Amino acid sequence: MSTAQKHRAKTEVPDPLSSSLPVNMTGRGRAAHSNKAGRFEAESREPVDDGWGTIDELPPVRTEVQIETARHVITKNSSPDLPFDRSINPYRGCEHGCIYCFARPTHAYIGLSPGLDFESRIFAKPNAAQVLERELGASSYQPKPIAIGTNTDPYQPIERTYKIMREVLEVLNRTGHPVTIVTKSALIIRDIDILSEMAERNLAKVAISVTTLDRKIARSLEPRASAPPRRLQAIKALSDAGIPTAVLAAPIIPGLTDHELESILEVCKEHGATEASYILLRLPREVSELFKEWLLREAPGSYRRVLSLLRSMRDGKDYDAQWMQRFKGKGPYADQLAKRFQLACKSKGLSSRLMKLSCDHFIKPTCGGVQLSLL
Repeated sequence: MSTAQKHRAKTEVPDPLSSSLPVNMTGRGRAAHSNKAGRFEAESREPVDDGWGTIDELPPVRTEVQIETARHVITKNSSPDLPFDRSINPYRGCEHGCIYCFARPTHAYIGLSPGLDFESRIFAKPNAAQVLERELGASSYQPKPIAIGTNTDPYQPIERTYKIMREVLEVLNRTGHPVTIVTKSALIIRDIDILSEMAERNLAKVAISVTTLDRKIARSLEPRASAPPRRLQAIKALSDAGIPTAVLAAPIIPGLTDHELESILEVCKEHGATEASYILLRLPREVSELFKEWLLREAPGSYRRVLSLLRSMRDGKDYDAQWMQRFKGKGPYADQLAKRFQLACKSKGLSSRLMKLSCDHFIKPTCGGVQLSLL
């Protein structure tokens, strides 16, 4: 077999019409329409239509929230391709239900499905602020920017009720601790009062994630996230309040949304964004099959092109988790995306370099269970 033949065999995309991917219609109003058991479960269950149409008659999936008493909230990482070494996740699971979310497989670790369970069975940590204050007060703690929104969105719909993120921000503001936030929710403007105070001391910056400007695609890809116009309004409100605001064009879906890259950067700049970055679509573990289900259901005409382009940047695979490559991919198409991004940033006056926050204002808390000195 020639080298060209080997390459074609490696990146060949299966015919969607002959695909055996399971699809059921129980998830109305949700991005995922299947709910396979997690990979660690001994048994798996899958709904089957017995001919009476009972699957289609099932009611919409409702969101269930369970309370989780957190023992620790600051998570450390040593990944060389991440610009932060610590983060906080006020929630497990995310009601936004973005079909491409790389965090979906984490639900398998708690015996739930990365499919519908991830977006409908949410775990909230109401004591997060109290635990955070205790951890910040530890004698060994040294401040560095905390990233929030790196796994699940801290401003997902249930935050309106639980207000965990606001309580966390109150602790960070009171202790002078820097924070970076990533969200695709306009709910963040509720906390402009706190964020603007922090921004005056160079303690806060926000990145609004924009995947597409097409309302129809966004509604299907990210069914419970804020619509694109609302995210643009959030960028303007944050910027007008003096809060450094970036646009995160993510994920870039080759063959579906990649043509919007320049348009996204331009309109976000017009609304006040000063910084920009992008991330290529990531399909780790169960996310790969869930995304393929979505493509077959919502954009069957793009199925072959999307997967072919993606695999051309992932060594013929749906996903490559190698550090320094997982966010951008490699190969001619990936290089072209990178050049387009840099040219767009330059022409529109957006910085592609991350702004550094200050750690000089940190005051170690002396409450919340912190052990005081005996001297």
